[in-house]
Amino acid sequence: MKILLAAVNAKYIHSNLAVYSMKAYAEKKGCAGAEIKLAEYTINQQQDVILKNIYREKPEILCFSCYIWNISFVKELIRNIRKILPHIIIWAGGPEVSYDAEQFLKEMTQADGVMCGEGEQTFQELLECYVNCKNSQEKIEEKLKEIPGIVYRDGRELVRTVPREIMNMDELVFPYENMSLFSHKIIYYESSRGCPFSCSYCLSSIDKKLRFRSLSLVKQELQFFLDHQVPQVKFVDRTFNCKKEHAMEIWKYVKEHDNGITNFHFEIAADLLTEEEIGLIRTMRPGLIQLEIGVQSTNERTLKEIRRKTSFEEITRKVHAVAEGHNVHQHLDLIAGLPYEDYESFGKSFCDVYSLKPQQLQLGFLKVLKGAYMQEMAEDYGCVYKEKEPYEVLGTRWLSYGEISRLKGIEEMTEVYYNSGQFSHTMKALEAEFSNAFAMYEALADFYEAHGYFEVSHARISRYEILREFLREKGIKDPDFYDELMIYDLYARENMKTRPAWAGDLKPYKKQIQNFYAREAEHPDLLKNYAGYQAKQMEKMTHLEVFTYRVTEGKKEKGCYPLVFDYKQRDPLTYGAAVYPADLEEQEKL
Repeated sequence: MKILLAAVNAKYIHSNLAVYSMKAYAEKKGCAGAEIKLAEYTINQQQDVILKNIYREKPEILCFSCYIWNISFVKELIRNIRKILPHIIIWAGGPEVSYDAEQFLKEMTQADGVMCGEGEQTFQELLECYVNCKNSQEKIEEKLKEIPGIVYRDGRELVRTVPREIMNMDELVFPYENMSLFSHKIIYYESSRGCPFSCSYCLSSIDKKLRFRSLSLVKQELQFFLDHQVPQVKFVDRTFNCKKEHAMEIWKYVKEHDNGITNFHFEIAADLLTEEEIGLIRTMRPGLIQLEIGVQSTNERTLKEIRRKTSFEEITRKVHAVAEGHNVHQHLDLIAGLPYEDYESFGKSFCDVYSLKPQQLQLGFLKVLKGAYMQEMAEDYGCVYKEKEPYEVLGTRWLSYGEISRLKGIEEMTEVYYNSGQFSHTMKALEAEFSNAFAMYEALADFYEAHGYFEVSHARISRYEILREFLREKGIKDPDFYDELMIYDLYARENMKTRPAWAGDLKPYKKQIQNFYAREAEHPDLLKNYAGYQAKQMEKMTHLEVFTYRVTEGKKEKGCYPLVFDYKQRDPLTYGAAVYPADLEEQEKL
């Protein structure tokens, strides 16, 4: 019997851990007569292409993994697959169908059943049922009643079996033996399931049974990734550091076995970090790990209402402590649309988190997920949200749709001018021109809206030109100073082939610049990594800019400040080039 496990991912670089785990588990348990295949698609593909692929495979059983980003896409596929393969057996699983399986099957008459919750054991028992009872529909129906954790169609009736007990994590089968399948894709890995917290907006709060995979297995599997020099492994553990001993052992292992290439991503609760953990983290190679920290809000009443027990004061202390090591990318999250968080309160939360200077500040918008407590409370909160996935908030008692729309603009400005890392010196200085950081991005968003810039895609250089236009329209003093900061930010990221139109004229310094490189070629001082190269080669491989402001210190002091950008030496967190003051004064003596 031919079985196809299908995943429809949001992007090509993503992989679906669920279907790989289910296949690996079923194959290890063994089911004679079952041929299991995997197919990964994306929501950006044409449906006809996917239909054709599934039709050519002609599976007897087809299983879809369903999430908020693909459910409508999958529903349409199922409807059309039933038309071209009328006798196929179709099952669905995943968080988007687990909590309202009956409703899903009532709407999707083309589907035969839903696997609720964890799918490894359920999928394996379904295969045994269909393979062993293949020639008897009556036996299949009898057997289905014995499989925990499913809802299925029995004639016109929908039958829900008893809930399935959660799995022992050590029973899971490592799904990544063939790494050729994951070329150019992000690898997802889990060392625990469940969550100790009860955040009302999150589905993880439903499963309170936190459990861990044995460290001996985890280390063995991490070594597999290290040996294969996987670029990035993203742990999907909901709160990775909720058990100190578990987190410490894993962090020690990746540090001691670092291959200099692989990066590990963890979602953590910053306030739970201990001094010992921070001490270990600060000894790691820059870029070895990155941390994602869900702050969500700094409004105490909001945090209490969403059942999130955390202290922003403690988060601040821990984030600063990690940042002192200058070796870990920190990604902090906020959620707009939470109860008791109005526009002004969200602005404060933004400023609080922005002041921590994370490498990324993610502005998310509340998604009212099926099965989460937030869905039960939606009416009390005056929370209206989109009927279609991802069920994003449209308004609450505290936040109007107009304000949410404005926050969307601020989100985009934060993404472009902060998270990109391309404007870091410019934005740091510009913040002083506004009452706070939120007001700065708000003004930028309003400017984009007024000029129709949100409706057009922009090249990188255009973003700088728009920022220059913004500064002049706002009447910001010393726009020439900001012009130079933008030149600094541009060259810090890239050795520009085409010089920006507003850049200063370097012709008056041409001879001095040539002499500087001649000296470096003869006796490398600043550019030791370029020893052996000729002066002209050095000049092409680096960049020397003469500034009239002290831009590295963000000061508006005028003078002559030559700086050389070294692209062989880069900041491990920002990827910015190393920058050195270049002495042009005595070059004529060469």
